[in-house]
Amino acid sequence: MIASRIRILGVVLAAIGIAFIGGGIYAYTQVSAGYDSLQSFSEAQNVTLTYNEDGQLVDRGETAGAEAILDLLTEEWGYPVVESDLDPNDPLVNTATEYMYQMATVGYHVLHGTQTVVLEEDVEYNGEVFEAGSYDFAVDGRYWTDFDRSHPIEGPAREMAWTGTAHGLFGELGVGTVTASTLQLGLGVAGLLAGLGLTFIATGAGLIWAAAKKDDSVSRESESSPQELATV
Repeated sequence: MIASRIRILGVVLAAIGIAFIGGGIYAYTQVSAGYDSLQSFSEAQNVTLTYNEDGQLVDRGETAGAEAILDLLTEEWGYPVVESDLDPNDPLVNTATEYMYQMATVGYHVLHGTQTVVLEEDVEYNGEVFEAGSYDFAVDGRYWTDFDRSHPIEGPAREMAWTGTAHGLFGELGVGTVTASTLQLGLGVAGLLAGLGLTFIATGAGLIWAAAKKDDSVSRESESSPQELATV
């Protein structure tokens, strides 16, 4: 009776394991389709990172520029860069790290740019008079919300620095980052489901094997019982 129950439990666990593996296979096919779609999207955009002959990232021909962008990405934005994603043999922007690096590139040049604002006439602001003429305004690390939009120089400079294009690139690259990260998470879930499935199958098989050993033991005892009675 006990061996029979153990065998049934083993079969149930093995069946659950097969269901988990099926779920893992389905999740993997969906993740694989997502990767293919992201790859096609990246290839259609054809945005690539630039490396020098030594395989180092460069920005506008300088490694110092790329290092400054990485500092912005890791230090100020706190993004965990995966070094293996920055592959000089595959410069196409198609991983989460590459999307974030490209976003940081856009941000770095906006934050460290200089905008020329032209006033057509004298303007007074908070008791200060700004005469008509041309003014070079350094963004100096200001994000969209860091500008005084009422200021006759800062206000126009904000619009010139953080253009709709810059915001659009941030949004598009952000979607790419989230998509790539979600696909990585999905791949991990698929692996987890497959691992659980194998664990359940192994456990179920072990229980079935244990029940079979129990049956063999009981059978041997039953066969030896008549001999023992005859001896007595």
